[in-house]
Amino acid sequence: MTYAEESFSAEEREVLRRYVTNLDGPVFALVNLPEVVKGALFARYSRSPKSLRRLFLDEFVGDLDISGDDGIDATVGLRRAEQLYERVFVEYGDDSVAQLGGVHLACEQASNLLTKVIEWGRLMAYLEQSTRYIAYDVRLPSGRFRYHRDPDVLASRLGTRYVGDMDRMFDTYAELLPALQTWLVQRFPQQAGDSDFVYRQSIRAKALDALRGLLPAASLSNVGIYGTGQSYELLLLRMRSHPLPEARRYADLMLQELRKVIPSFLQRVDRPERGGRWSRYLADTRQATEDVVGRLWPDQGDAAPSDATAEVRLVDWDPDGEVKVLAAMCYPHTTIGDEEVLRRMRQLGAEDRLAVARAYVGGRDNRRHRPGRALERTDYRFEVVSDYGAFRDLQRHRMLTVEWQRLGPRLGYDLPELVRDAGLGHAYQASLERSAALYEAMEPLFPEQASYAVALAFRIRYVLQMNAREAMHLIELRSGPQGHPAYRRVAQQMHRLIAEQAGHRVLAEAMTFVDHDHHDLERLEAERQAESRRAAAGRQGGPCRRGTAGTERRRLVTPCRSGSEGAAAGRRHRIGIRPKRLAL
Repeated sequence: MTYAEESFSAEEREVLRRYVTNLDGPVFALVNLPEVVKGALFARYSRSPKSLRRLFLDEFVGDLDISGDDGIDATVGLRRAEQLYERVFVEYGDDSVAQLGGVHLACEQASNLLTKVIEWGRLMAYLEQSTRYIAYDVRLPSGRFRYHRDPDVLASRLGTRYVGDMDRMFDTYAELLPALQTWLVQRFPQQAGDSDFVYRQSIRAKALDALRGLLPAASLSNVGIYGTGQSYELLLLRMRSHPLPEARRYADLMLQELRKVIPSFLQRVDRPERGGRWSRYLADTRQATEDVVGRLWPDQGDAAPSDATAEVRLVDWDPDGEVKVLAAMCYPHTTIGDEEVLRRMRQLGAEDRLAVARAYVGGRDNRRHRPGRALERTDYRFEVVSDYGAFRDLQRHRMLTVEWQRLGPRLGYDLPELVRDAGLGHAYQASLERSAALYEAMEPLFPEQASYAVALAFRIRYVLQMNAREAMHLIELRSGPQGHPAYRRVAQQMHRLIAEQAGHRVLAEAMTFVDHDHHDLERLEAERQAESRRAAAGRQGGPCRRGTAGTERRRLVTPCRSGSEGAAAGRRHRIGIRPKRLAL
């Protein structure tokens, strides 16, 4: 069996059946709960090793009054009056109606390859289990490590080798984790004033960050999704046409559970003349493009990866983009045409342009204070070659265009400096060599599934194209002091390239919360702030409590969050100007 079943007592199943649409499978929807409960569950989910159903039972159900839910059975579907939706949506074809119904869906035991397929869509919300907070050193109750076992691979002559090599990769991870934590304690002694809890959390996060590169892309993750009926329809159509067999099988599981909640919105997905034709179109165009490219450049696989030396390259931008952004800032406040605004902006001197920028950007107290949509007037296209772990984090940004090449070992891997300094480099590299060898053995027979064998330390090439407003959000967030060093480095280089290569110094300078400093324990300051908040909450009368809106019947105590975005700005990097000023 591909997916491991959870074990629940009869009493637990009696409770769960009221709130989840499936008690045994890896995919299920949440129903009959206030929205704040669903949101809190998903937030806690991303940092817990537990499944969502177990997390709900252990940490949430005790604070819910479930006495009035005895007659509910979510596992048999929700019988609701949907005639109006069906008449408008099916008969009249008004797709906008499908934007009005949403579902919280738990997707568990999904490989890291599959999670990237799921998270490709823009118009959904995702929370994925974090390798920074979840260790992969413990086997499941079944005795298995947490990695995907593709049925076709297991049934082939490579099945035994696949399981054996995967187990050895996880064994290496489990062996190096306590050794690295011990070394980190010696390397970064506990500072006066830091509690044992804060210090242990920071050390653990540092070790997990450094060793996540050992995990193969087959490693399993949990993803919480919230989306509308229309978004789910588009997601399922893509997944049903995807070349990865796991994606196609998982799409069927998702459709089965979603139909228990929003059946009318998904009627077209598996109808041969509707969704079937749509999925075939996606599959046919993908294959046709691959065939044409293979015919045009048959030798591309033999070329040396010489262009993979630069981690981040700015490959396309508009040299005139900054002036266009400044003109867009003025446009809503004028009564003249767009071209005339741009013409007049070109005639302004540096001080007048700066006055426009200063007024529009204003004084930003934190990175969430983002200027308006005028910054969407220009775009940047970056090509990045980073380890797959960093790609996983950057790929989740949805207000941009991301395209990536197939994951393999050809571009080499990154060996964390901490691992080498701790004397663990040999074991780390040996595991990555095993990963590459397994990929090479699998690739001729299973070109799609071969990527399961590739460890997260191996590099992947991808492009990120975004407007300046999204660049501000991504770069400020991902350069934060609490971030993983791999993607912090990518964000910092993006910032420098916008200022220096594109010459857009005004726009780069507006990104006032970019952090270019080095931090030894990335999570330390965030953990300190989280502890301060917990202490403050205790002084105010106990744990964080948020009442659910619109009901007297249910109560919820949500776990206090331990995360933080860290220091508000860190030490802000500026490009050749005085503080609080912008310069061309």
